Amino acid sequence: MPVLSEHLRALLETDYPRFSDGEMQRRRTAVATTMAENNVDHLIFYGAHRAGSAVQWLTQWMVTNEAAGIFTPGERDTVFIHYFNHLPLARRMALDADMRWAGENTAANLIEELIKRGAKPGRIGIIGPLGFDAHAALSTRFGPLVNLNRAYVNLRLVKSAEERDWFRIGAYFSDLGMAALRDTAQPGVNERELANAIERAYVGLGGQTVIHYIGTTSMHDPQVAVPRQYCSTRRLQKGDIVFSEITATFWDHSGQILRSFTIDEEPTPLYRELYAVADKAFDAMAGVLRAGALPADVVKASGVIEDAGFTVIDDILHGYGGGYFPPILGARSRSNGPIPEQPFVAGQLVVVQPNVVTLDGKAGVQSGEMVLITETGIERMQQLPRGFIRL
Repeated sequence: MPVLSEHLRALLETDYPRFSDGEMQRRRTAVATTMAENNVDHLIFYGAHRAGSAVQWLTQWMVTNEAAGIFTPGERDTVFIHYFNHLPLARRMALDADMRWAGENTAANLIEELIKRGAKPGRIGIIGPLGFDAHAALSTRFGPLVNLNRAYVNLRLVKSAEERDWFRIGAYFSDLGMAALRDTAQPGVNERELANAIERAYVGLGGQTVIHYIGTTSMHDPQVAVPRQYCSTRRLQKGDIVFSEITATFWDHSGQILRSFTIDEEPTPLYRELYAVADKAFDAMAGVLRAGALPADVVKASGVIEDAGFTVIDDILHGYGGGYFPPILGARSRSNGPIPEQPFVAGQLVVVQPNVVTLDGKAGVQSGEMVLITETGIERMQQLPRGFIRL
């Protein structure tokens, strides 16, 4: 079973863990520098429906229904949130921000606060999925907003030492979920029951679910080649394959692990070959990853999949840690478009995940996990062993 260091366990046992003042100042300085480079005086950062990583990154408040903040270098952030009953906890978690109720009109509150801060037309930036109506109201008053979403992604690519610790806990939770699937999967159990077991493994420790995609099918008559996003009532049978992609999170800091298992029977020759190719592809891609390596190097390394007569459905690699970040790579036979040219950098998190499938799209396996790019290679973030396991 995966384990945590004493340092990380102490962090896990904190009611509402916080990043250090030094870490928060690092982030604010980076944002202020980006704003200056883009001739922006004030920044709106936005999130809604439990999504919007910039809010948490800047204030330590996890978005619930809606949060719209204003960042002005040298001033205290003001953040408008829904609902009113969320304010007490928001004020406890985001100690350095002025947390307010958004009332009936979030945009009107943002406009009023920006006027108080002396905002000028054309000098306001935006990070996050601000809605059409709010965007229109702000643009009418202040002119076009400066889109800093791409710049924000660049700020999030390299993780600090403190951030890496939080992501290790997310990886630990994800490992626990996969171990629970492994230990629960047996003939008669259905996919929804597997999902329940996965969540029970980490929710009691403070983890939350991002995804648990599960695929089950007979190895003798395969009809599912990639884990499905919603669980069915299908019950496991002897001779099935179970494969899954699990992401659990620790306060918006996630891991990601992908594994395949067989039920009460050894892999068939086809599935043994599929997994052998996936294993070879993982090692080949991981083998080229290091600071300075190019995404094209990874795609080339993944060519062992096509050389073996197979293809993929899922992405073979994507950036991670605060979002689904670049590079997002497809294989030679299933392209995602032009291959990005930006090299990998030390401190970057990526998920290597070869989903090797037959050309008819009926049979497949999943293998992979989140890793940290270093100067000389990778550091594993997930602890659960790789390998095709018979249950």
